[in-house]
Amino acid sequence: MKQLILYCRAGFEKECAAEIQDKAGQHGVFGYCKLKDNSAFVIFEAYDSNLLAAFYRDFPFEQLVFIRQWALLIGDLIELPAGDRVSAVVQQAVAAEITTCGDIRVEYPDTNEGKELSTLARKLTVPLRQSLRQAGVMLPKQQSRAPVLHLFMLSGKEAYLALSYPENSSELENGIRRLKFPHDAPSRSTLKLEEAFLQFIPRDEWESRLASGMNAVDLGACPGGWTYQLVIRSMMVVAIDNGMMDQKLMDTGQVKHYQVDGFKYQPEKRNVYWLVCDMIEKPQRVGQLICDWLIKGWCQESIFNLKLPMKKRYETLQEVLGQMQSRFDEAGLKVRFQAKHLYHDREEVTVHLCKV
Repeated sequence: MKQLILYCRAGFEKECAAEIQDKAGQHGVFGYCKLKDNSAFVIFEAYDSNLLAAFYRDFPFEQLVFIRQWALLIGDLIELPAGDRVSAVVQQAVAAEITTCGDIRVEYPDTNEGKELSTLARKLTVPLRQSLRQAGVMLPKQQSRAPVLHLFMLSGKEAYLALSYPENSSELENGIRRLKFPHDAPSRSTLKLEEAFLQFIPRDEWESRLASGMNAVDLGACPGGWTYQLVIRSMMVVAIDNGMMDQKLMDTGQVKHYQVDGFKYQPEKRNVYWLVCDMIEKPQRVGQLICDWLIKGWCQESIFNLKLPMKKRYETLQEVLGQMQSRFDEAGLKVRFQAKHLYHDREEVTVHLCKV
């Protein structure tokens, strides 16, 4: 297998390609990308299949930012006859000598055209799973630790077959975490912070790191989408923004609102655990602000968004994170970085920092 298929947000194919070529190149894996604008996926073809397999096995998936899912391609594009799509998929899997898969996911690009395939994908899943088990491609019962087979449909007539390993890939269908918008939240931006908590904070650590009674600061808070996520977790929040906050949040008694500049505000006490920030500002400026908070000991953890320019998004992100790392190194502060272009993000990337 010399190719990887990479899922991403439509319009971010170039960032996805830049990222895989950068990360793979750093590990001695070279190749080229095949992509089409607004297709929501990229194919990376390596010159050496053994090096690609080692890179795919060893490079931590969680460190990838713009790539929602990755899998090793099995063979060429499959033609799917309308009368018997299942047989064509099974034949390719058998020919490639694929065995002991624990699950099958029938997926599609995150585009308007791709979403039209969702009904067909659901209809195909059960008969495909049964046929793959009968052919010995899949295990008799679903196994969460076994390799996962992906059928990535480009249309009702064409698809790619690919293989991923659950210990180093996304467990989510299409690499997407879908969330329900809370009816009482003041804005849809609340889903960004909810997804960030799910992405960055392990569930078994929520009681200690997202605990009731914690103190938090929300920079650029109005009307309160991110503050809402802190309030429903019973935190006490200082909301900083020149705009107006949602009255229902203020009525909880958990929120203090100061109409001041987020770049000038300084906490009165050193008891803030969380700093969250979703300000519309240049990413370099936001990055330096977050550095100030951690270096000065004003918070312990932070989740913030970096609004990226239309051009050179990947390069800009690397530049900002590199500048932040340099400041932490100079201050002698050890900080763990995580960053992801989340499903509910648009032209921004969400970053999580935690002192270690």
